[in-house]
Amino acid sequence: MTEDVVIWNRLAALLPVAEAREIRECWDIGEQEAGLCLLVSGLLAHGVPIGETDRAQISVVAETWGERTALAPRILQCPGNGEPARVKLVERGADGGEGRADGADRDETGLVSVPWIACTRCGRTLMRVHVRESRGDLSYLAHHYVITSPDRAAVPRRFPADCADAAFAALLDECAEPFRESALGEGVRS
Repeated sequence: MTEDVVIWNRLAALLPVAEAREIRECWDIGEQEAGLCLLVSGLLAHGVPIGETDRAQISVVAETWGERTALAPRILQCPGNGEPARVKLVERGADGGEGRADGADRDETGLVSVPWIACTRCGRTLMRVHVRESRGDLSYLAHHYVITSPDRAAVPRRFPADCADAAFAALLDECAEPFRESALGEGVRS
């Protein structure tokens, strides 16, 4: 929980002092959902450029608090800072884009893996795995999370539904590829 507070405060610090204080107060009183809405609204209102890793982190926090679907379009609208990043948010809208069966989950009937966050170093992807509902839509909440191999043919890591933050941390921490900046200012694999 201590790490959650540190992440929350770091994200709040992206905004001007008064708004950052309001977001920290949302944490203190247990109104994380409202705080996330204020955070994203503040980033957009002030045109605060954010890095791709921060964008992905906001999406993970929103997922943890059940607000990712509602906030995804607005998170994607936040201006980027143009800096090379370790990860990139790859979802394509409120529903996360079109899901498809990938990796080990293709054999699990009714489950659909949706690309969420990709590692720019090694090419692995953190995916949300959803149940395909009888009406054809994907379940609102992820059934579980997986990290796939770069070609998405294998799933070396799998995480329970309540571990979006642990899955994201693993994507960041377990990359074997060093990150370096190209002459064009873009991150590339070594």
